[in-house]
Amino acid sequence: MNESVESPSLSQPVDQEQSFPCPAATAPRKPFQLQERRGSNVSLVLDVNSLSLGAVEPLCSISTPRETLLHLLRTSTRPLTPSQLQEASDETSRLNSEYQKIPPNFVNPAELDIPGHALKDRYKTILPNPETRVCLRNPAAEEAGETERYINANYIKGYNGAPRAYIATQGPMLNTVHDFWEMVWQEGSTTIVMITKLKEKNEKCELYWPEKDGSYGRFEVRVSIVKECDGYTIRDMIIQVGSENRQVRHYWYSTWPDHQTPDCTGPLLRLVVDVDEHRQSIPSPGPTIVHCSAGIGRTGCFIASSIGCLQLQHTSKADVLQIVCKLRLDRGGMIQTSEQYQFLYLTLAQYSRQLRNTDSGSESPVPIQTIKTTGTCGDRENPAKT
Repeated sequence: MNESVESPSLSQPVDQEQSFPCPAATAPRKPFQLQERRGSNVSLVLDVNSLSLGAVEPLCSISTPRETLLHLLRTSTRPLTPSQLQEASDETSRLNSEYQKIPPNFVNPAELDIPGHALKDRYKTILPNPETRVCLRNPAAEEAGETERYINANYIKGYNGAPRAYIATQGPMLNTVHDFWEMVWQEGSTTIVMITKLKEKNEKCELYWPEKDGSYGRFEVRVSIVKECDGYTIRDMIIQVGSENRQVRHYWYSTWPDHQTPDCTGPLLRLVVDVDEHRQSIPSPGPTIVHCSAGIGRTGCFIASSIGCLQLQHTSKADVLQIVCKLRLDRGGMIQTSEQYQFLYLTLAQYSRQLRNTDSGSESPVPIQTIKTTGTCGDRENPAKT
């Protein structure tokens, strides 16, 4: 018998500021002791000097609308068991309603007081949350007093609140490619996940890696191996600055349409598992850098799927609502459409079925939507190419 789970209400009323008329000017004989009571001839005399701090109960603080929305993002939750997750994934109308109630937490441009940042923003309305944005050190300009270089990117907490597990960012632009590689180097990142084509009607991302070898500012980048996988491509790259070099693995999932969802969950789940296994094989992997074009829609889906899979592995439950709310605290607008939100439920429901089949030792054929814990990528190794 499945447990009945009520969806939390995200539409709690927000106290609106009430406007009261200013009191009429009073005679100067008692300017600070007399307060007229509305609708009554009775006067209340309050001797403020007789009050001590501990003698009266303090007034309750009035939350602003923004504080109320942030409270919702911090506290909203709906943990589901695998069976409940299966049922919820079919409730399209309810999921749409749940999604619409999640505050987007977009950044007001006035909050981002950084001169010239608009030149480095792909979309003027998609800005990094100031509290979690990545600040690039600028070694080349430190002598001139310019200690920071701007990039449209945010640190994202991972499973169980792990700090800086991911970095969500926009697709590099022609004038931000150098900044992108600077971020990879500064953060010690060993994994990049790209979920967009270079062009979808309009340009979505600048080509920021070479066919074989290339220079990007102070960085030399060389592609050593290319592997074609089911739904995505892996490139192993070597980044070099002076005599120091590091290895970075680049995953390119190019078949996910903008503002839409894939036809099935299989490729995304295989990618999630592949990236997680790669990270676990590295002692200090640094944040996983994830980007699409704006860095909130498909980027949010990948990160949310990764966190949800870990929740299912460790707790046998998944809390999609909480995951998305926490993502939006770090970067506004994560998960861009209701369809993407529903796809998250479908993806995690499918992953929970795969976990159950694995635990029961099922020998049944694996349908296309399920993941594979082994053999996620072919063994083919091709010469470096784009």
